[in-house]
Amino acid sequence: VFQWKNYLDVQIEMPKQPGQDGVCGNFNGNSGDDTTQSIMARVGARVRPSENLLSGAATIEWTPQMGKMLKAECSATTRAAGHGKCVEYLGPAGRIVDSCTFDYCFGMNVRARKHAKTYA
Repeated sequence: VFQWKNYLDVQIEMPKQPGQDGVCGNFNGNSGDDTTQSIMARVGARVRPSENLLSGAATIEWTPQMGKMLKAECSATTRAAGHGKCVEYLGPAGRIVDSCTFDYCFGMNVRARKHAKTYA
C-alpha cells in the first residue's frame, strides 16, 4: 500500500474470476489487449451513473489545460475514436464525454492529469 497526498495505491491479490475485466485488464496474460482503448471496447467507456454500486458520485475533472493537452498530444484520429466511443456509451453530455475522451487518449499514463497542468 502506498499513500500519496491525493490518492492511495493498493495491490489486491486474488484468483482470476470468470469474465473478469476492467481498468486493470482481463488477466489473460496478454498485456497487449489491456490498453485503455481495448478495455473501453470490451466493457465500455465508464460506469454509467445509474450503474454505480459505490456510494457517492464520481468527480468528473475537466480543465481548460486538459483540453489544450488533448488537442496538442492526442492525434485527431485517436481523439475522434475516443470521443465517438464515449458519446456512444455516455451520451452527448459535455464534460463527462470530454473527460472520458482524455482518458481514452492518455489512460495508460498515470501522470497525464498532472502533465496537463503544465498547459497554462
